[in-house]
Amino acid sequence: MGSRHQTHAVKVGHVTIGGKAPVVVQSMTDTDTADVNRTVQQIRLLADAGSEIVRVTVNSEEAAAAIPSIYEKLAKQNCNVPIVGDFHYNGHTLLTKYTGCAELLHKYRINPGNVGFGNKKDERFNMMIDTAIKYDKPIRIGVNWGSLDKALSTRLMDENAQSDNPKSAQEILHEALVISALTSADAAVQRGLGEDKIIISCKVSRVQDLVSVYQMLAERSHYALHLGLTEAGMGSKGIVSSSIAMGVLLQQGIGNTIRTSLTPEPNASRDKEVIVSQQILQALEVRSFSPEVTACPGCGRTTSNFFRVLTDEVDNFLRRKMVSWRSEYVGVENMKVAVMGCVVNGPGESKHANIGISLPGTGEAPSAPVFVDGEKVTTLKGENISEQYKQMIEDYVHKTYSPRDQLIASR
Repeated sequence: MGSRHQTHAVKVGHVTIGGKAPVVVQSMTDTDTADVNRTVQQIRLLADAGSEIVRVTVNSEEAAAAIPSIYEKLAKQNCNVPIVGDFHYNGHTLLTKYTGCAELLHKYRINPGNVGFGNKKDERFNMMIDTAIKYDKPIRIGVNWGSLDKALSTRLMDENAQSDNPKSAQEILHEALVISALTSADAAVQRGLGEDKIIISCKVSRVQDLVSVYQMLAERSHYALHLGLTEAGMGSKGIVSSSIAMGVLLQQGIGNTIRTSLTPEPNASRDKEVIVSQQILQALEVRSFSPEVTACPGCGRTTSNFFRVLTDEVDNFLRRKMVSWRSEYVGVENMKVAVMGCVVNGPGESKHANIGISLPGTGEAPSAPVFVDGEKVTTLKGENISEQYKQMIEDYVHKTYSPRDQLIASR
């Protein structure tokens, strides 16, 4: 892992982004924010999955007016995840008119390409910055290549065309994204907002563009950086592209908070983007969020479907339990679990895990040894192997990991 890009630390509610803080996972709702109940339900879904900050669209007067009700309902459900308001075009009006919205939101996201045009751009931008200063709120300067400041990009293109050594259009695009972000951030500082209140993002949808732009940002500033491909895509395409792009940058020590912007598959849960973000950080050994399940891919020795079903059940079981385990037990997210399909690598992999099960393979009655911390403790047989194994995992957690409330009481 490369040395960490040194940045200012920014407080967003109870969460710290940048400085020496761990990389933070973010997500965004796709509900109509004015629909309070559905929005609260989805915020809870994302927070329970492990999203440490949740962004909501604030695009209308109805949405802005709904923010206090959303906070009230979340508080009644003991959900205190910081909420970010996403503003485009009319943010200056909404933040000024709806003081409850401005005061409650933990952070404002401002897109400098959508603030306004001509003289109105600076005026509207300053109104939003003044509101952030008034209520002591951090902001994210969120540049997106789909809504880049046209005046800036045109000027840079014209200057490049007159140069003796012109750059490629792609290089000019990268420069325009970086300049837009940094000049907007510097303008906010000149207005009176502290550098420790600013996070920057430059969203693009191609891997190499994202890597290049964020390397430039890291070289030119000490602002905290939010990573993520925009419009990454659906399914494996979005997951692979996001993993590679953010993985390269995180490996170089660049990035303080991430979002995996997946297009949800039909009828799929919105929390998949949270899980993928966690898995990226966990695979890089940057952070741990949930017990890691080692499972074999299957081969001619594992034509039985049982080990696949068991792997899926165990994985889902762990994610469900982590909603409560995360707050109850210290270190449970580091637990290693194995579900192996046959005797070739099964016993060895199971011994390397904290708790592992090794199924017999093809054409054999289920008879599966279970290993705990490297030692065989039992062999499970019959039709209830799945439930028995999940119970053994739960027993292991209760026995091995210290209750968080006891740790707090001992301090």
